[in-house]
Parts: sequence; structure tokens; C-alpha cells
Amino acid sequence: MVTAIKQIGTVGKDGKIELYTPELIEGTQVEVILLVDNQDETEYLLSNEKNRKRLLDAISNIEKGESSVTISAEEWHEKYRI
Repeated sequence: MVTAIKQIGTVGKDGKIELYTPELIEGTQVEVILLVDNQDETEYLLSNEKNRKRLLDAISNIEKGESSVTISAEEWHEKYRI
């Protein structure tokens, strides 16, 4: 029987990846498959037509100086309680 254990990790120094699986006993034979998430937020936003249009429209508006609002750091902190 095959059991799946999913973990999220980060590649460390010299490409080292550590997995902690207390549910497995020492000597258990395992097969490790790495799935790397390389898609950044911009790629995701461009991945479908509706999101692509909204993103490109927003970029266009910023470049034209339209639809933008300027607030001070104090206003930002007051509004968002940061």
C-alpha cells in the first residue's frame, strides 16, 4: 500500500532539503517527488483573459496617471491600523 505525505519546504544552503516525518520508522524506504512552484503573481494574473485585461488596464491607468489615489503614510496607518 502507498501512503502519501505532503509537506511544504524550502531549499536550504547548497540545495539541501530536509523532511521531518515522525510517522515513519527509521529504515523505511520512500520515494520523493518534488513539485516546484515557479509561477509568480504576475504570471498568475496573466494566466486567463479576464485577469489579463484587468491587469493591463490597471497598468495603463497608472502610466497615464488615471485612477490613482495618493495618501500619506499617516493616512495609511490610520486607515489600516498598521
